[in-house]
Amino acid sequence: MVSPGEHDEDEADGLRKIIHVDMDAFFASVEQRDDPEIRGKPVAVGGSSGRGVVAAASYEARTFGVRSAMPSSRAVRLCPDLIFRKARFDVYRAVSQQIRAIFLDYTPHVEPLSLDEAYLDVTEDRKGLGSATRIAEQIRARIKADTGLTASAGVSYNKFLAKLASDQNKPDGLCVIRPGQGAAFVASLPVRRFHGVGPRGAEKMARLGIETGADLAAKDLAFLRAHFGSFAEYLFRAARGVDLRQVRADRPRKSVGGERTFAENIENAAALRETLDAIIETVWERIERAQTRGRTVTLKLRYADFTTLTRARSVHHWVADKAEFAALGHALLAELLPLPQPIRLMGLTLSALEQDEKTVKAKAEKDGQLSLL
Repeated sequence: MVSPGEHDEDEADGLRKIIHVDMDAFFASVEQRDDPEIRGKPVAVGGSSGRGVVAAASYEARTFGVRSAMPSSRAVRLCPDLIFRKARFDVYRAVSQQIRAIFLDYTPHVEPLSLDEAYLDVTEDRKGLGSATRIAEQIRARIKADTGLTASAGVSYNKFLAKLASDQNKPDGLCVIRPGQGAAFVASLPVRRFHGVGPRGAEKMARLGIETGADLAAKDLAFLRAHFGSFAEYLFRAARGVDLRQVRADRPRKSVGGERTFAENIENAAALRETLDAIIETVWERIERAQTRGRTVTLKLRYADFTTLTRARSVHHWVADKAEFAALGHALLAELLPLPQPIRLMGLTLSALEQDEKTVKAKAEKDGQLSLL
């Protein structure tokens, strides 16, 4: 059913040819590439202090159970020989740009998801290679030659299946799901592999007797709506290997923000306000660099017990300047004081951005619907 490295895809007319490329342990692999002494050893990128968090882990570290977003203290308990490296985002961005240039040599339809992964629509075979599988193989080979890093790829006829496939044979693997094979492939997977189904979602499904894609496909839409609300339609389609989303090269930015994890939990009001001021400075600099404006400010707090709270406030005009952005952020914080328990993380985001509105207007003009606005 799933055959890495084959070329006889027998693609049906009208179907898209989608590749999902995912770099293998990207941040950690860059660190190992640049420092031969830590190659083959367990490496984590992130803070090594008591309240540090693992941003990325090498495959050697993952064998010990070390994972991204894990507190560094726990990671060290799992792997006492773990080697920490501070994140070098300027280096990661430079490598990501190298990889992006390779993608664009094969198709203009590239939708980046992050520095280390992207969707490519290669339905139009610009280089005449004959199949999406051959394109994926060539892209992986060029990434290895140009950057010294490995990438895994999934090839299929929609984005959902391509993303599942890229994770199937990691690291340094290729997986192809051909037309007609999607539903059977999904049926065999645990639902925790589905994009958007987190640990809590998987636990809830398990309580409902849903462990695999086949179990999910056995539930009708009414059942899914009753238990999962607006997420039901996505789950219903995913269980059948259906995904109608297009690869969007011009995907608009939805927000600009920043957050800070503390070395020690804080709850003192003065310390909270001081921390918020520091975050405001960082985020407003990013907003100016992005040359964007927005209408919604969102405050995020993560408590000591890891529960997360968000509060948002929207205005009818563009947030005028840093002073107004700060005022809205501080107003949101004031509404929550005194806090019921200390927090370990704070974040602030500006959303409902100007380019989102421009995108909506442009689409309306294209569709001939501007007169209805």
